[in-house]
Amino acid sequence: MSPKKTSPEITMTQGAGGEPQQRGGETLTTNHGVPIPDNQNSLKSGKRGPTLLEDFVLREKIFHFDHERIPERIVHARGTGAHGYFECTDPIPELTMAQPFQEKGTKVPVFARFSTVAGSKGSKDTPRDVRGFAVKFYTEEGNWDLVGNNIPVFFIQDAMKFPDLIHSVKPEADRGFPQAASAHDTFWDFISLTPESMNMVMWVMSDRAIPRSFRMMDGFGVHTFRFINADGAAKFVKFHWRSTLRAQSTTWDEAVKISGADPDYQRRDMFEAIQSGDFPEWELGVQVFDEDWAAQQPYDVLDATKLIPEEDIPLRIVGRMVLDRYPDNFFAETEQVAFLPTNVIPGIDFSEDPLLQGRLFSYLDTQKSRLGTTNFHQIPVNAPKCPMHNFQRDGMMQTHVHKGRANYEPNSLYKADEETGPRPAEHTFTTHPDAEAGPKLRVRSESFADHYSQARQFYLSQTKPEQDHIVAAITFELSKVDLEHVREQVLAQLRNIDEDMAARIAKGLNIALPKAAEPAREPVEMPVSDALSIHKTAATAPKGRMIGVLVTDGTEDAQVDEIMAAADKAGVTVKIIAEARGGVTLQSGEKLAADGQLAGSPSVLFDAVAVLAAPDAADHLATLAPAKDFVADAFAHLKAMVVTEAATKLLEAVDIKPDEFIFDAGTALTAVVEHAHERLWAREAMVNPAP
Repeated sequence: MSPKKTSPEITMTQGAGGEPQQRGGETLTTNHGVPIPDNQNSLKSGKRGPTLLEDFVLREKIFHFDHERIPERIVHARGTGAHGYFECTDPIPELTMAQPFQEKGTKVPVFARFSTVAGSKGSKDTPRDVRGFAVKFYTEEGNWDLVGNNIPVFFIQDAMKFPDLIHSVKPEADRGFPQAASAHDTFWDFISLTPESMNMVMWVMSDRAIPRSFRMMDGFGVHTFRFINADGAAKFVKFHWRSTLRAQSTTWDEAVKISGADPDYQRRDMFEAIQSGDFPEWELGVQVFDEDWAAQQPYDVLDATKLIPEEDIPLRIVGRMVLDRYPDNFFAETEQVAFLPTNVIPGIDFSEDPLLQGRLFSYLDTQKSRLGTTNFHQIPVNAPKCPMHNFQRDGMMQTHVHKGRANYEPNSLYKADEETGPRPAEHTFTTHPDAEAGPKLRVRSESFADHYSQARQFYLSQTKPEQDHIVAAITFELSKVDLEHVREQVLAQLRNIDEDMAARIAKGLNIALPKAAEPAREPVEMPVSDALSIHKTAATAPKGRMIGVLVTDGTEDAQVDEIMAAADKAGVTVKIIAEARGGVTLQSGEKLAADGQLAGSPSVLFDAVAVLAAPDAADHLATLAPAKDFVADAFAHLKAMVVTEAATKLLEAVDIKPDEFIFDAGTALTAVVEHAHERLWAREAMVNPAP
């Protein structure tokens, strides 16, 4: 244990104007080490005179303050990070010379950052969105950045389309909303005209896009990379991070309510887990294969909209990552960390994936843009003298006032009589063929043309509740789309994935099914893959979950003790909730402190709940709106509930009928712990029927 630090002796006096003047401790200085005698007053010409320009202390302090913030990331702006280590558990020197994988037990420091994609830095933690999953390995041979997501596929096949995708999903250009949401016209307009996105849409509309916690989501490198061994032999590789707590999601209604109760829910969850010593952990798995195997598949392994089913190539677990230290300063570390796919080490190489190839350029350029402006071409000496039209927008020092919301392509806004923007020319600049490599072409391989087979495989691999969630999610999002033709374009795409799904969504929107979109390549039937389902691969134990225990004056001591003991044994966190933060007096007369006030600690923050109401408190509890919401939301979100006999009055107050996930505290008290990782999906048809 480090020796206890001795606090400096601080003295306090009062200046002539009543301002505090402190002395003691280390000497306060300027950034250049010059001692500062007074941190309360600027240098003036006399006591009431004007401030002097020569006051370099004031100028430096204000100057630094004025420039404390840097431009936020265009995507992945809202995130949190943590330090930790990667440990090799299964060395693979025969596959790669990469230093972290050479010897069992090798440990490498890492920094990981988790983020949402579409929202701004000031948005919320729990929108329906892809989650970024980026890990920086500080190896002996340099930094290796594995920059991925919590979904193994992506929306597009070529980096050429990335600006269009992000423009379409960001707040609409003419109105600046909605924030951190894809449920609007321009996103679904783009998607409806981009069939390669359909597989990713299935994932984003699934529960994968509303994870319970950063700790309870998997990560993927998305792209196909290469391993190179010491002999120079190469093989393809896909990277997978698998949470040891296993993937888990919230419900949609729960995610919406969490964002109001605690917009920092996921970053707080990460912080509290690390502070309590419950360190988040993931296994690193790899899928390794050669070019001959790749050539035999019905999809192209260089296509980022496709994955390799684990049934075809099972994961080989080669190591684990543990995050055990939160940053000392959020800005200095989490905000300023720069991940670059170009950061690779010997033994790791790129593939020809066209989306990856674009990222290799983009990320370095992105980091530079955070320090300056992309609009240097608008300075007169740099400006072109001929007309210029494209979809590049905004940026620091933007002087062009673009009108309308057409800042992406393809778009069909012309169908609504809106400005639609420019289109590529048929005859334009071309490059000269390379003497050895041959022509340089802007083409896409025909092997990328199947946009629906894996999307259908994903949908059919889900359980019935998961399929219902996808239907409900798409129905909800398309209900936010004002352009009728865009809704029809999306349904035309969805018919190529599953007719029943498309019909249910059309019914939910009360519109007729349009003709199915013409596929570029006829889809093939792929086998159901259980690995694609959260429910089929769900955790079998409640470790890492959190339960809320609502107590009243007179609650039995033994009930609280038994739940606490069971939770501690299972690795479950317990939060005591009471009407007032001061806590309650238990049956024995002992005082029990509360971790949260009932009105500020709704059940959406917990994985399961117990209501240990004493008989004398039950009538009062049943009159409290926050208490009614506490059980009503827990029931609506399909969670396990344990209630005392007296607490049944609270259930009756909100018309909750007992079912198999409502347990009697007298006979099944610890069920709140045992079922904290589960949901009663059979209840969903009653509380939230799908379209």
